[in-house]
Amino acid sequence: MRSERTHAVGRPAKQLRSRSFCRSGQEEEEETFSRKRMNSFDREGGHCTEMAMVCLTDFEEYAKEHLSKATWDYYAAGADDCCTRDDNLLAFKRIRLRPRILRDVSVSDTRTTVQGMEISFPVGVAPTAFHCLAWHEGEVATARAAESVNTCYITSTYSTCSVEEIAAAAPGGYRWFQLYVYRDRKLSELIVQRVESLGYKALVLTVDVPYTGKRRNDIRNQFKLPPHLKVKNFEGMFQQETGAPEEYGIPANTLDPSISWKDVSWLQSITRLPVIIKGILTKEDAELAVEHGVQGVIVSNHGGRQLDGGPASIDALSEIVDAVQGRIEVYVDGGIRTGSDVLKALALGARCVFIGRPVVWGLAYKGEEGVREVLQILNDEFRLSMTLSGCRNVGEINRNLIQVSKL
Repeated sequence: MRSERTHAVGRPAKQLRSRSFCRSGQEEEEETFSRKRMNSFDREGGHCTEMAMVCLTDFEEYAKEHLSKATWDYYAAGADDCCTRDDNLLAFKRIRLRPRILRDVSVSDTRTTVQGMEISFPVGVAPTAFHCLAWHEGEVATARAAESVNTCYITSTYSTCSVEEIAAAAPGGYRWFQLYVYRDRKLSELIVQRVESLGYKALVLTVDVPYTGKRRNDIRNQFKLPPHLKVKNFEGMFQQETGAPEEYGIPANTLDPSISWKDVSWLQSITRLPVIIKGILTKEDAELAVEHGVQGVIVSNHGGRQLDGGPASIDALSEIVDAVQGRIEVYVDGGIRTGSDVLKALALGARCVFIGRPVVWGLAYKGEEGVREVLQILNDEFRLSMTLSGCRNVGEINRNLIQVSKL
């Protein structure tokens, strides 16, 4: 990515309308821009001026106000008391950096590679569900934004746009596909065949959902997709009996809680694509992942949405990096909100980080352009943090940047 920005980080946010699709099952509902972002007054000109979107928290505040309560609660949810969800953020704040000085950082480069493919900066888009709840174009807009900044987008199984629609919208994009193993293995196999034929470059096997975590607000809100939205990747694949238990329009017993390491080997036997395991939090499982020949692991606690009381992803990272000893690539997600968070993760050994909720906030703000702004802000912050720490490129980032006494 060029060092200059296509869109300035601190530019004023336009007075646009956000579109949300979860208002009691209604069709698209438009709202005017929040008064909170129109709270400054130009005394000389006699008109309101708009606050700038300068950090990811600005997008979070916008999304919280403009999305329906049920939609916001779904995206924001953590399991049980939300301790792990919250600790994902707090853990980054506990880490301190050791910047080096008097190093020529007049030229910097944020590029890196993941699975042999070059991306513009070490931040990718994590798999999150139901993007059409935040913006009418949903995952299509997300894919275009990721393509435009040349980074990796992991498409969710639970997309409200199909894998075919996403591939057609961003034909030059670098995409992986997030996969679950289902009781009916043929269902998983059919999806693998589809994404292979569409040019997806890797399979991300999510392994931390034998059952869905307890998310209290979703239960209180009786959250479900509005009738006009579907999990598009499964359209026509189920013959659901009327009144049968379901989750998001899919039979409730579709996921297979008996999944084990032998299923990793099975998946490898039906695909030519690299297999990356998402949901690793311990060195023991990291070592097993290496033994089973996977090409990478994502250190992840599912955004704190599954087991409450587990470690923050960033706290588990070093243990896993040490266990794999460079034999496979290690990525991390959960709690990344600033460029310095990205720097800390790379210093602790991550090849790349992935962000989930901030992408949805960008969608809620301005669709494709909003996601692109989120990614560009994070890239600019990362470049600044990297150079202020005395590093000119990602190859110079290492654990010497971390103040070990604060870990």
